[in-house]
Amino acid sequence: MKRTTISLLATAAALAAVTGVAALTAPDGGAATDAKAPARLPVERSSLLCPAPSSSEVAETGYTSFTPAGTAGDAKDGTAELKPSTAVLADPDTAPKKDDATTKDGAKKGDAAKGAKKPAPGKPVLALKEPGKPVAAKAEGGDAPALVGTATGRLAPGWTTQQTTTVTAGGSRGLLGLSCTGPDTDFWFPGASTAEDRQDYVHLTNPDDTAAVADIELYGKDGALKTTLTEGIPVPAGSSVPVLLSTLTAAEPAADVTVHVTTRTGRVGAAVRAADDKAGSDWLTASADPSGIAVLPGIPADATSVRLVAFAPGDDDADLKVQLAGTGGRITPAGHETLHVKSGMTASVDLLDVTKGEAGSLILSPSQSGRATPVVAALRVVRGKGDKQEVAYIPATAPVGARATAADNRAKGSTLSLTAPGATAQVKVTASVGTQGGTQVVKTYTVKAGTTLAVTPPVPAGLKGSYALTVETESGGPVHASRTLALPQDGISMFTVQTLPDDRGTVAVPDAEQDLSVLDD
Repeated sequence: MKRTTISLLATAAALAAVTGVAALTAPDGGAATDAKAPARLPVERSSLLCPAPSSSEVAETGYTSFTPAGTAGDAKDGTAELKPSTAVLADPDTAPKKDDATTKDGAKKGDAAKGAKKPAPGKPVLALKEPGKPVAAKAEGGDAPALVGTATGRLAPGWTTQQTTTVTAGGSRGLLGLSCTGPDTDFWFPGASTAEDRQDYVHLTNPDDTAAVADIELYGKDGALKTTLTEGIPVPAGSSVPVLLSTLTAAEPAADVTVHVTTRTGRVGAAVRAADDKAGSDWLTASADPSGIAVLPGIPADATSVRLVAFAPGDDDADLKVQLAGTGGRITPAGHETLHVKSGMTASVDLLDVTKGEAGSLILSPSQSGRATPVVAALRVVRGKGDKQEVAYIPATAPVGARATAADNRAKGSTLSLTAPGATAQVKVTASVGTQGGTQVVKTYTVKAGTTLAVTPPVPAGLKGSYALTVETESGGPVHASRTLALPQDGISMFTVQTLPDDRGTVAVPDAEQDLSVLDD
Protein backbone atom coordinates (compact mmCIF):
# COMPACT_ATOMS: atom_id res chain seq x y z
CA MET A 1 0.00 0.00 0.00
CA LYS A 2 1.26 3.46 -0.88
CA ARG A 3 -0.04 6.75 0.65
CA THR A 4 -0.44 9.50 -1.97
CA THR A 5 -1.17 13.19 -1.26
CA ILE A 6 -3.61 14.72 -3.77
CA SER A 7 -4.27 18.46 -3.87
CA LEU A 8 -7.93 19.32 -4.40
CA LEU A 9 -7.34 23.07 -4.59
CA ALA A 10 -7.22 23.26 -8.36
CA THR A 11 -10.49 21.37 -8.71
CA ALA A 12 -12.20 23.50 -6.09
CA ALA A 13 -10.88 26.69 -7.61
CA ALA A 14 -12.15 25.80 -11.06
CA LEU A 15 -15.59 24.92 -9.70
CA ALA A 16 -15.83 28.08 -7.64
CA ALA A 17 -14.63 30.39 -10.39
CA VAL A 18 -17.44 29.25 -12.65
CA THR A 19 -20.26 28.56 -10.21
CA GLY A 20 -19.34 30.69 -7.21
CA VAL A 21 -19.52 27.68 -4.87
CA ALA A 22 -16.86 25.29 -3.68
CA ALA A 23 -16.67 22.87 -0.75
CA LEU A 24 -14.25 20.21 0.44
CA THR A 25 -14.99 17.34 2.82
CA ALA A 26 -13.05 14.40 4.05
CA PRO A 27 -13.66 10.96 2.49
CA ASP A 28 -15.82 9.85 5.42
CA GLY A 29 -18.06 12.92 5.06
CA GLY A 30 -16.51 14.80 7.97
CA ALA A 31 -14.77 18.14 7.82
CA ALA A 32 -11.32 18.28 6.32
CA THR A 33 -8.65 18.51 8.97
CA ASP A 34 -6.33 21.50 9.34
CA ALA A 35 -8.46 23.55 6.92
CA LYS A 36 -7.24 27.08 6.35
CA ALA A 37 -9.40 30.15 5.94
CA PRO A 38 -10.81 30.28 2.39
CA ALA A 39 -8.75 32.21 -0.12
CA ARG A 40 -10.53 34.53 -2.55
CA LEU A 41 -9.85 33.99 -6.24
CA PRO A 42 -11.10 35.95 -9.25
CA VAL A 43 -14.12 34.55 -11.05
CA GLU A 44 -13.39 33.26 -14.53
CA ARG A 45 -16.79 33.86 -16.10
CA SER A 46 -19.55 36.48 -15.70
CA SER A 47 -22.90 36.98 -17.44
CA LEU A 48 -24.89 40.19 -17.96
CA LEU A 49 -28.34 40.88 -19.41
CA CYS A 50 -29.66 44.26 -20.55
CA PRO A 51 -33.42 44.51 -21.28
CA ALA A 52 -34.78 46.18 -24.41
CA PRO A 53 -34.33 49.87 -23.48
CA SER A 54 -37.55 51.50 -24.73
CA SER A 55 -40.53 51.17 -27.06
CA SER A 56 -40.35 54.86 -27.98
CA GLU A 57 -39.02 55.76 -31.41
CA VAL A 58 -37.49 58.95 -30.00
CA ALA A 59 -35.40 57.01 -27.50
CA GLU A 60 -31.63 57.47 -27.45
CA THR A 61 -29.69 54.79 -25.57
CA GLY A 62 -26.07 54.68 -24.50
CA TYR A 63 -24.17 51.65 -23.18
CA THR A 64 -20.94 51.74 -21.20
CA SER A 65 -19.07 48.54 -20.33
CA PHE A 66 -16.18 48.25 -17.88
CA THR A 67 -14.05 45.82 -15.87
CA PRO A 68 -11.86 47.18 -13.03
CA ALA A 69 -8.14 46.68 -13.48
CA GLY A 70 -5.88 44.66 -11.23
CA THR A 71 -8.16 41.83 -10.13
CA ALA A 72 -7.73 39.17 -12.79
CA GLY A 73 -5.14 37.08 -10.94
CA ASP A 74 -3.09 35.01 -13.35
CA ALA A 75 -5.55 35.35 -16.24
CA LYS A 76 -3.88 36.81 -19.34
CA ASP A 77 -6.66 36.59 -21.90
CA GLY A 78 -10.41 37.05 -21.96
CA THR A 79 -13.42 38.43 -23.80
CA ALA A 80 -16.43 40.51 -22.74
CA GLU A 81 -19.14 40.99 -25.35
CA LEU A 82 -22.80 41.95 -25.34
CA LYS A 83 -24.85 40.81 -28.32
CA PRO A 84 -28.50 41.28 -29.33
CA SER A 85 -30.91 38.67 -28.04
CA THR A 86 -32.34 36.51 -30.79
CA ALA A 87 -35.80 38.08 -30.46
CA VAL A 88 -38.04 40.28 -28.37
CA LEU A 89 -41.33 38.43 -28.09
CA ALA A 90 -44.30 40.65 -27.33
CA ASP A 91 -47.90 39.55 -26.94
CA PRO A 92 -50.10 41.94 -28.95
CA ASP A 93 -52.44 42.18 -25.98
CA THR A 94 -49.60 43.48 -23.82
CA ALA A 95 -48.10 45.91 -26.33
CA PRO A 96 -47.86 49.60 -25.29
CA LYS A 97 -51.13 51.46 -25.85
CA LYS A 98 -50.31 54.91 -24.48
CA ASP A 99 -46.95 55.68 -26.03
CA ASP A 100 -47.97 58.03 -28.85
CA ALA A 101 -44.77 60.08 -28.67
CA THR A 102 -43.87 62.64 -31.29
CA THR A 103 -40.49 64.03 -32.15
CA LYS A 104 -39.47 67.59 -31.33
CA ASP A 105 -40.44 68.48 -34.92
CA GLY A 106 -43.95 67.08 -34.43
CA ALA A 107 -43.45 63.97 -36.57
CA LYS A 108 -45.42 60.88 -35.59
CA LYS A 109 -43.76 58.11 -33.66
CA GLY A 110 -41.69 55.93 -35.95
CA ASP A 111 -40.64 58.67 -38.34
CA ALA A 112 -37.62 59.80 -36.29
CA ALA A 113 -35.71 56.56 -36.36
CA LYS A 114 -36.52 55.08 -39.76
CA GLY A 115 -32.88 55.49 -40.69
CA ALA A 116 -31.52 54.05 -37.44
CA LYS A 117 -29.32 51.03 -37.94
CA LYS A 118 -30.27 47.80 -36.21
CA PRO A 119 -27.43 45.64 -34.89
CA ALA A 120 -26.71 42.62 -37.05
CA PRO A 121 -27.68 39.28 -35.45
CA GLY A 122 -24.73 37.83 -33.57
CA LYS A 123 -22.57 40.95 -33.95
CA PRO A 124 -21.45 42.46 -30.63
CA VAL A 125 -22.94 45.81 -29.67
CA LEU A 126 -20.18 46.22 -27.08
CA ALA A 127 -16.82 44.45 -26.92
CA LEU A 128 -14.49 45.25 -24.03
CA LYS A 129 -10.81 44.88 -24.83
CA GLU A 130 -8.94 45.33 -21.55
CA PRO A 131 -9.56 45.97 -17.84
CA GLY A 132 -9.55 49.56 -16.66
CA LYS A 133 -10.65 51.06 -19.99
CA PRO A 134 -14.41 51.46 -20.55
CA VAL A 135 -16.03 51.21 -23.97
CA ALA A 136 -19.29 52.78 -25.15
CA ALA A 137 -21.93 52.29 -27.83
CA LYS A 138 -25.21 53.93 -28.86
CA ALA A 139 -28.61 52.86 -30.17
CA GLU A 140 -31.60 54.87 -31.39
CA GLY A 141 -35.34 54.27 -31.56
CA GLY A 142 -37.74 51.73 -30.14
CA ASP A 143 -36.29 48.70 -31.90
CA ALA A 144 -33.08 48.42 -29.89
CA PRO A 145 -33.01 44.80 -28.67
CA ALA A 146 -32.23 43.27 -25.33
CA LEU A 147 -28.56 42.33 -24.98
CA VAL A 148 -27.02 39.17 -23.58
CA GLY A 149 -23.35 38.70 -22.91
CA THR A 150 -20.53 36.85 -21.21
CA ALA A 151 -17.12 37.90 -19.95
CA THR A 152 -14.28 35.44 -19.47
CA GLY A 153 -10.74 35.38 -18.14
CA ARG A 154 -9.22 38.70 -17.09
CA LEU A 155 -12.36 40.63 -18.13
CA ALA A 156 -14.77 38.62 -15.95
CA PRO A 157 -14.06 39.88 -12.37
CA GLY A 158 -16.28 42.89 -11.68
CA TRP A 159 -17.58 43.24 -15.25
CA THR A 160 -20.40 45.81 -15.34
CA THR A 161 -22.47 47.51 -18.03
CA GLN A 162 -24.69 50.57 -17.70
CA GLN A 163 -27.67 51.14 -20.00
CA THR A 164 -28.90 54.77 -20.08
CA THR A 165 -31.86 55.86 -22.22
CA THR A 166 -33.23 59.36 -22.78
CA VAL A 167 -36.83 59.73 -23.98
CA THR A 168 -37.86 63.37 -24.38
CA ALA A 169 -41.56 62.93 -25.26
CA GLY A 170 -44.54 60.62 -24.84
CA GLY A 171 -45.82 58.36 -22.08
CA SER A 172 -42.39 56.84 -21.51
CA ARG A 173 -40.62 60.22 -21.17
CA GLY A 174 -37.68 60.20 -18.81
CA LEU A 175 -34.11 59.21 -18.13
CA LEU A 176 -34.09 55.43 -17.76
CA GLY A 177 -30.97 53.85 -16.35
CA LEU A 178 -29.94 50.50 -14.98
CA SER A 179 -26.89 48.39 -14.37
CA CYS A 180 -27.38 45.31 -16.52
CA THR A 181 -27.98 42.30 -14.29
CA GLY A 182 -26.83 38.73 -14.07
CA PRO A 183 -29.26 35.82 -14.54
CA ASP A 184 -30.98 34.33 -11.49
CA THR A 185 -34.01 32.33 -10.44
CA ASP A 186 -35.66 34.61 -7.84
CA PHE A 187 -36.39 38.38 -7.88
CA TRP A 188 -38.46 40.76 -5.72
CA PHE A 189 -39.74 44.11 -7.02
CA PRO A 190 -41.61 46.20 -4.43
CA GLY A 191 -42.74 49.53 -5.90
CA ALA A 192 -44.41 48.36 -9.11
CA SER A 193 -48.04 49.18 -9.97
CA THR A 194 -51.09 48.13 -11.96
CA ALA A 195 -52.75 51.55 -11.61
CA GLU A 196 -54.48 53.05 -14.64
CA ASP A 197 -51.92 55.86 -14.90
CA ARG A 198 -49.02 53.39 -14.90
CA GLN A 199 -47.68 51.04 -17.54
CA ASP A 200 -45.26 48.68 -15.82
CA TYR A 201 -43.62 45.91 -17.81
CA VAL A 202 -41.47 43.18 -16.35
CA HIS A 203 -38.78 42.21 -18.86
CA LEU A 204 -37.57 38.60 -18.75
CA THR A 205 -34.36 37.79 -20.66
CA ASN A 206 -32.96 34.30 -21.06
CA PRO A 207 -29.19 34.09 -21.70
CA ASP A 208 -28.98 30.33 -22.09
CA ASP A 209 -29.25 27.87 -24.97
CA THR A 210 -32.34 26.20 -23.50
CA ALA A 211 -35.78 27.63 -22.77
CA ALA A 212 -36.72 28.97 -19.35
CA VAL A 213 -40.16 29.07 -17.74
CA ALA A 214 -40.94 31.90 -15.32
CA ASP A 215 -43.74 32.56 -12.83
CA ILE A 216 -44.87 36.06 -11.84
CA GLU A 217 -46.79 36.67 -8.61
CA LEU A 218 -48.34 40.03 -7.69
CA TYR A 219 -49.08 41.20 -4.13
CA GLY A 220 -51.17 44.24 -3.22
CA LYS A 221 -52.14 45.81 0.10
CA ASP A 222 -54.55 42.96 0.88
CA GLY A 223 -52.34 40.08 -0.27
CA ALA A 224 -51.88 38.11 -3.48
CA LEU A 225 -53.70 39.43 -6.55
CA LYS A 226 -55.63 36.75 -8.38
CA THR A 227 -53.70 35.89 -11.51
CA THR A 228 -54.99 35.29 -15.02
CA LEU A 229 -52.07 32.98 -15.73
CA THR A 230 -52.72 29.25 -15.74
CA GLU A 231 -49.20 28.29 -16.78
CA GLY A 232 -45.71 29.69 -16.49
CA ILE A 233 -44.36 32.21 -18.98
CA PRO A 234 -42.02 30.57 -21.51
CA VAL A 235 -38.87 32.52 -22.33
CA PRO A 236 -37.17 30.91 -25.36
CA ALA A 237 -33.43 30.48 -25.47
CA GLY A 238 -31.60 33.75 -26.01
CA SER A 239 -34.81 35.77 -26.09
CA SER A 240 -36.44 38.59 -24.13
CA VAL A 241 -40.13 38.77 -23.19
CA PRO A 242 -41.83 41.96 -21.90
CA VAL A 243 -45.02 41.39 -19.88
CA LEU A 244 -47.46 44.18 -18.95
CA LEU A 245 -48.25 43.63 -15.27
CA SER A 246 -51.85 44.86 -15.45
CA THR A 247 -52.68 42.04 -17.88
CA LEU A 248 -51.70 39.40 -15.32
CA THR A 249 -54.62 40.03 -12.96
CA ALA A 250 -58.33 40.73 -13.10
CA ALA A 251 -58.20 42.48 -9.72
CA GLU A 252 -58.89 46.18 -9.30
CA PRO A 253 -55.94 48.41 -10.26
CA ALA A 254 -53.44 48.66 -7.39
CA ALA A 255 -51.25 51.69 -6.79
CA ASP A 256 -48.52 49.71 -5.02
CA VAL A 257 -47.65 46.16 -5.99
CA THR A 258 -44.82 43.81 -5.10
CA VAL A 259 -43.77 41.59 -7.99
CA HIS A 260 -42.16 38.20 -7.35
CA VAL A 261 -40.44 36.54 -10.32
CA THR A 262 -39.25 32.95 -10.04
CA THR A 263 -38.30 30.32 -12.58
CA ARG A 264 -39.54 26.75 -12.82
CA THR A 265 -36.76 25.87 -15.22
CA GLY A 266 -33.70 27.78 -16.37
CA ARG A 267 -32.54 31.29 -15.45
CA VAL A 268 -33.57 34.77 -16.50
CA GLY A 269 -32.60 38.36 -16.00
CA ALA A 270 -35.52 40.46 -14.75
CA ALA A 271 -36.22 44.19 -14.45
CA VAL A 272 -39.39 46.32 -14.37
CA ARG A 273 -39.78 49.29 -16.71
CA ALA A 274 -42.22 51.59 -14.90
CA ALA A 275 -43.95 54.42 -16.78
CA ASP A 276 -46.09 57.06 -15.05
CA ASP A 277 -48.37 59.33 -17.10
CA LYS A 278 -47.34 62.38 -15.05
CA ALA A 279 -43.88 61.66 -13.68
CA GLY A 280 -42.16 59.89 -16.58
CA SER A 281 -40.44 56.53 -16.44
CA ASP A 282 -37.41 54.63 -15.19
CA TRP A 283 -36.25 51.11 -14.44
CA LEU A 284 -37.11 49.45 -11.14
CA THR A 285 -34.45 46.84 -10.41
CA ALA A 286 -34.72 44.01 -7.90
CA SER A 287 -34.51 44.62 -4.18
CA ALA A 288 -31.75 42.99 -2.18
CA ASP A 289 -32.64 39.59 -0.76
CA PRO A 290 -35.15 39.68 2.13
CA SER A 291 -33.42 40.91 5.29
CA GLY A 292 -34.28 42.21 8.73
CA ILE A 293 -32.45 45.46 7.94
CA ALA A 294 -32.84 47.31 4.64
CA VAL A 295 -30.75 50.24 3.40
CA LEU A 296 -31.99 52.39 0.50
CA PRO A 297 -29.19 54.88 -0.34
CA GLY A 298 -29.15 58.08 -2.35
CA ILE A 299 -32.35 60.12 -1.95
CA PRO A 300 -31.63 63.47 -3.68
CA ALA A 301 -31.64 66.62 -1.56
CA ASP A 302 -34.32 68.22 -3.76
CA ALA A 303 -36.74 65.27 -3.79
CA THR A 304 -40.31 66.61 -3.75
CA SER A 305 -41.95 63.24 -3.02
CA VAL A 306 -40.64 59.99 -1.57
CA ARG A 307 -42.85 56.89 -1.29
CA LEU A 308 -41.69 53.80 0.60
CA VAL A 309 -43.01 50.37 -0.43
CA ALA A 310 -42.18 47.27 1.62
CA PHE A 311 -43.20 43.60 1.64
CA ALA A 312 -42.70 40.77 4.13
CA PRO A 313 -42.45 37.49 2.19
CA GLY A 314 -42.32 35.18 5.22
CA ASP A 315 -44.96 33.97 7.66
CA ASP A 316 -44.45 36.78 10.18
CA ASP A 317 -45.49 40.42 10.17
CA ALA A 318 -42.72 43.01 10.27
CA ASP A 319 -42.65 46.08 12.50
CA LEU A 320 -40.05 48.43 11.12
CA LYS A 321 -38.35 51.51 12.47
CA VAL A 322 -38.02 54.13 9.73
CA GLN A 323 -34.97 56.41 9.85
CA LEU A 324 -33.29 58.85 7.49
CA ALA A 325 -29.49 58.87 7.56
CA GLY A 326 -28.41 62.38 6.60
CA THR A 327 -25.16 64.28 6.77
CA GLY A 328 -25.40 64.72 10.54
CA GLY A 329 -26.72 61.30 11.54
CA ARG A 330 -30.01 59.46 11.78
CA ILE A 331 -33.35 61.19 12.24
CA THR A 332 -36.88 59.82 12.44
CA PRO A 333 -39.38 61.36 9.99
CA ALA A 334 -42.13 63.08 11.96
CA GLY A 335 -45.34 61.06 11.85
CA HIS A 336 -43.63 58.12 10.14
CA GLU A 337 -41.61 56.62 12.96
CA THR A 338 -42.65 53.03 12.24
CA LEU A 339 -44.20 50.92 9.49
CA HIS A 340 -46.23 47.76 10.07
CA VAL A 341 -45.94 45.26 7.21
CA LYS A 342 -48.35 42.33 7.30
CA SER A 343 -47.09 38.98 6.05
CA GLY A 344 -47.76 38.53 2.34
CA MET A 345 -49.12 42.07 1.92
CA THR A 346 -47.61 45.20 0.40
CA ALA A 347 -47.33 48.19 2.73
CA SER A 348 -46.58 51.74 1.64
CA VAL A 349 -46.23 55.20 3.11
CA ASP A 350 -45.76 58.67 1.64
CA LEU A 351 -42.72 60.32 3.23
CA LEU A 352 -43.28 63.46 1.14
CA ASP A 353 -40.21 65.76 1.00
CA VAL A 354 -38.50 63.82 3.77
CA THR A 355 -34.98 65.02 2.93
CA LYS A 356 -35.85 68.72 3.51
CA GLY A 357 -33.05 69.89 1.24
CA GLU A 358 -30.43 67.48 2.58
CA ALA A 359 -29.44 64.31 0.71
CA GLY A 360 -29.98 61.13 2.67
CA SER A 361 -30.65 57.40 2.75
CA LEU A 362 -33.48 55.44 4.30
CA ILE A 363 -32.72 52.72 6.85
CA LEU A 364 -35.35 50.17 7.91
CA SER A 365 -34.67 48.12 11.03
CA PRO A 366 -36.72 46.10 13.54
CA SER A 367 -38.80 48.20 15.92
CA GLN A 368 -37.95 45.73 18.66
CA SER A 369 -34.51 44.19 19.05
CA GLY A 370 -34.46 40.45 18.56
CA ARG A 371 -37.48 40.49 16.25
CA ALA A 372 -35.96 40.91 12.80
CA THR A 373 -38.46 39.88 10.14
CA PRO A 374 -37.02 39.75 6.59
CA VAL A 375 -38.46 42.33 4.19
CA VAL A 376 -37.84 43.69 0.71
CA ALA A 377 -38.28 47.39 -0.01
CA ALA A 378 -37.97 50.17 -2.58
CA LEU A 379 -38.45 53.92 -2.86
CA ARG A 380 -40.30 55.84 -5.55
CA VAL A 381 -38.58 59.24 -5.68
CA VAL A 382 -39.88 62.28 -7.56
CA ARG A 383 -38.08 65.53 -8.36
CA GLY A 384 -39.87 68.59 -9.69
CA LYS A 385 -43.54 69.57 -9.61
CA GLY A 386 -46.52 69.71 -11.95
CA ASP A 387 -45.66 68.88 -15.55
CA LYS A 388 -41.95 69.07 -14.69
CA GLN A 389 -41.91 65.95 -12.53
CA GLU A 390 -39.42 63.14 -13.01
CA VAL A 391 -39.36 59.77 -11.24
CA ALA A 392 -36.66 57.29 -10.25
CA TYR A 393 -36.56 54.18 -8.05
CA ILE A 394 -34.16 53.13 -5.29
CA PRO A 395 -34.40 49.48 -4.17
CA ALA A 396 -32.88 48.19 -0.96
CA THR A 397 -29.33 47.16 -1.73
CA ALA A 398 -26.56 44.99 -0.34
CA PRO A 399 -23.33 46.62 0.87
CA VAL A 400 -20.51 47.60 -1.49
CA GLY A 401 -18.43 44.87 0.13
CA ALA A 402 -15.00 44.54 -1.41
CA ARG A 403 -15.84 46.49 -4.56
CA ALA A 404 -18.67 47.83 -6.74
CA THR A 405 -18.78 49.88 -9.95
CA ALA A 406 -21.15 52.32 -11.65
CA ALA A 407 -20.41 52.93 -15.33
CA ASP A 408 -21.51 55.82 -17.58
CA ASN A 409 -20.57 58.88 -15.57
CA ARG A 410 -20.26 62.25 -17.26
CA ALA A 411 -18.13 65.33 -16.62
CA LYS A 412 -21.20 66.81 -14.89
CA GLY A 413 -24.34 65.31 -13.41
CA SER A 414 -23.09 62.44 -11.24
CA THR A 415 -23.59 62.26 -7.46
CA LEU A 416 -22.16 59.45 -5.35
CA SER A 417 -24.04 58.63 -2.13
CA LEU A 418 -22.24 56.62 0.57
CA THR A 419 -24.06 55.42 3.70
CA ALA A 420 -22.56 53.74 6.78
CA PRO A 421 -25.49 52.35 8.79
CA GLY A 422 -23.18 50.92 11.45
CA ALA A 423 -19.58 51.84 12.16
CA THR A 424 -17.55 54.59 10.49
CA ALA A 425 -15.93 53.41 7.26
CA GLN A 426 -13.31 54.49 4.77
CA VAL A 427 -13.72 53.90 1.05
CA LYS A 428 -11.54 54.39 -2.00
CA VAL A 429 -13.19 55.76 -5.13
CA THR A 430 -11.47 55.35 -8.50
CA ALA A 431 -12.53 57.34 -11.55
CA SER A 432 -11.40 55.36 -14.57
CA VAL A 433 -10.01 56.75 -17.79
CA GLY A 434 -12.69 57.95 -20.19
CA THR A 435 -14.09 56.01 -23.12
CA GLN A 436 -12.27 58.42 -25.42
CA GLY A 437 -9.42 59.59 -23.22
CA GLY A 438 -8.39 60.93 -19.85
CA THR A 439 -6.29 59.99 -16.81
CA GLN A 440 -7.48 57.90 -13.86
CA VAL A 441 -8.09 59.71 -10.55
CA VAL A 442 -8.32 58.13 -7.06
CA LYS A 443 -9.83 59.70 -3.95
CA THR A 444 -10.53 58.41 -0.43
CA TYR A 445 -13.60 59.29 1.66
CA THR A 446 -14.51 58.74 5.30
CA VAL A 447 -18.18 58.00 5.98
CA LYS A 448 -19.16 58.60 9.59
CA ALA A 449 -21.33 56.09 11.43
CA GLY A 450 -25.06 56.56 10.81
CA THR A 451 -24.60 59.19 8.11
CA THR A 452 -24.87 59.65 4.37
CA LEU A 453 -22.07 61.35 2.46
CA ALA A 454 -23.27 62.71 -0.89
CA VAL A 455 -20.39 63.94 -3.04
CA THR A 456 -19.61 65.00 -6.56
CA PRO A 457 -17.26 62.14 -7.48
CA PRO A 458 -13.78 62.63 -8.92
CA VAL A 459 -13.57 63.17 -12.67
CA PRO A 460 -10.66 61.85 -14.77
CA ALA A 461 -8.17 64.53 -15.75
CA GLY A 462 -8.67 65.48 -19.40
CA LEU A 463 -11.86 63.41 -19.62
CA LYS A 464 -13.24 62.59 -23.05
CA GLY A 465 -16.41 60.53 -23.23
CA SER A 466 -17.90 58.79 -20.18
CA TYR A 467 -16.14 56.93 -17.38
CA ALA A 468 -16.65 54.39 -14.58
CA LEU A 469 -16.61 54.89 -10.81
CA THR A 470 -15.33 52.01 -8.68
CA VAL A 471 -15.91 52.04 -4.92
CA GLU A 472 -13.84 49.83 -2.59
CA THR A 473 -14.30 49.44 1.16
CA GLU A 474 -10.91 49.89 2.84
CA SER A 475 -11.79 49.77 6.55
CA GLY A 476 -14.59 50.06 9.08
CA GLY A 477 -18.20 48.94 8.84
CA PRO A 478 -20.31 48.12 5.78
CA VAL A 479 -21.05 50.86 3.27
CA HIS A 480 -24.12 51.04 1.03
CA ALA A 481 -23.87 53.19 -2.08
CA SER A 482 -25.68 54.55 -5.10
CA ARG A 483 -24.89 56.76 -8.05
CA THR A 484 -27.34 59.41 -9.28
CA LEU A 485 -27.01 60.58 -12.87
CA ALA A 486 -28.85 63.84 -13.66
CA LEU A 487 -29.33 65.02 -17.25
CA PRO A 488 -31.85 67.92 -17.25
CA GLN A 489 -33.97 68.29 -20.39
CA ASP A 490 -36.23 71.26 -21.24
CA GLY A 491 -36.60 72.33 -17.61
CA ILE A 492 -37.27 68.80 -16.36
CA SER A 493 -34.87 67.43 -13.73
CA MET A 494 -34.35 64.08 -15.43
CA PHE A 495 -32.41 61.68 -13.24
CA THR A 496 -31.82 58.00 -12.55
CA VAL A 497 -30.33 56.18 -9.56
CA GLN A 498 -28.28 52.97 -9.63
CA THR A 499 -27.31 51.12 -6.45
CA LEU A 500 -23.82 49.63 -6.04
CA PRO A 501 -23.86 46.17 -4.41
CA ASP A 502 -20.69 44.05 -4.29
CA ASP A 503 -19.71 42.99 -7.82
CA ARG A 504 -18.87 39.43 -6.71
CA GLY A 505 -15.66 39.57 -8.69
CA THR A 506 -14.01 37.04 -6.39
CA VAL A 507 -15.15 33.81 -4.80
CA ALA A 508 -14.01 32.02 -1.65
CA VAL A 509 -12.07 28.83 -2.34
CA PRO A 510 -10.83 26.57 0.48
CA ASP A 511 -7.06 26.28 0.61
CA ALA A 512 -6.71 22.64 1.54
CA GLU A 513 -4.85 19.46 0.72
CA GLN A 514 -6.50 16.12 1.33
CA ASP A 515 -4.61 12.90 2.02
CA LEU A 516 -6.16 9.99 0.17
CA SER A 517 -4.99 6.42 0.63
CA VAL A 518 -4.97 4.37 -2.55
CA LEU A 519 -4.07 0.77 -3.06
CA ASP A 520 -1.11 0.25 -5.43
CA ASP A 521 -1.45 -3.09 -7.17
